[in-house]
Amino acid sequence: MRIAHAPSQLDRRPRAVAIGTFDGVHRGHRSVLRATVESGLEPTVITLDPHPRIVLGNRVELLTTLERRLELLAEAGTADTLVAAFTPEFMRLSPEEFVETYLRAIGAEAVAVGEDFRFGNKRAGSVETLRSLGLEVLEVDEVEGVSSSAIRDAVRDGDLATAASMLGRPFELDGTVVTGDQRGGTLGYPTANIAMDAQLVCPRYGIYAGEALGNRAAVSIGTNPHYGGTERRIEPFLLDFEGDLYGARLVVELWERLRDEAVFDSEEALIDQIAKDVDATRAAVRPV
Repeated sequence: MRIAHAPSQLDRRPRAVAIGTFDGVHRGHRSVLRATVESGLEPTVITLDPHPRIVLGNRVELLTTLERRLELLAEAGTADTLVAAFTPEFMRLSPEEFVETYLRAIGAEAVAVGEDFRFGNKRAGSVETLRSLGLEVLEVDEVEGVSSSAIRDAVRDGDLATAASMLGRPFELDGTVVTGDQRGGTLGYPTANIAMDAQLVCPRYGIYAGEALGNRAAVSIGTNPHYGGTERRIEPFLLDFEGDLYGARLVVELWERLRDEAVFDSEEALIDQIAKDVDATRAAVRPV
């Protein structure tokens, strides 16, 4: 997939264009993307970054980094993605200016959007505006009950099965491995400490089962209360893994919430519980 940051970076050719933020690239988004792929035209995406609600001063906990979003768009069959900077200048574009600058300039003949799609200054443009300007609006199969906000709510509650059913895949943690307390190695369970973007949604604190790099992973999310911690830590232990992950990007699927964080009577009791968590992780089933 080719990635552009301005319309001038894409050749003008017959395209079907999906427009939106696509945070999470969930099942509803994939229905929109599928319409472009099946159109017979060059399947293209215009994705907005940063998230419009963040630019407008709202708090939004994102489901995916931009890097992961682009990877998922490519997996869905997108040929070209234009990352449109959501700036005050972008917001001031009239619907006609948006169509001319971002759609006609790259050769768009058809667009795939939801029926409630709005665009342009003061959200003045609609699906009917697109049609009136000579663009075909592709039919998109509606996926009911799926939204980025609903997925965020499920993740915050630790309801990974519900989140996965809406995403069409397990929810993921995505960050860089940094130096932590290095306590896990002394307990016999060396963990990677992931630094995640503060704008990404974080599940309810607790112990989870999942997978990373093809290995099962027992993941601790929280403050390590047994040791009196106060800062959030995200620490996966990759079962049967050997290697140095420091400085590497790590994407971790979360499959199942195993238990709450806890304070134990002794370090031996903690080690015994970790062993049980590892056994539960080996037995966990990937959702979806």
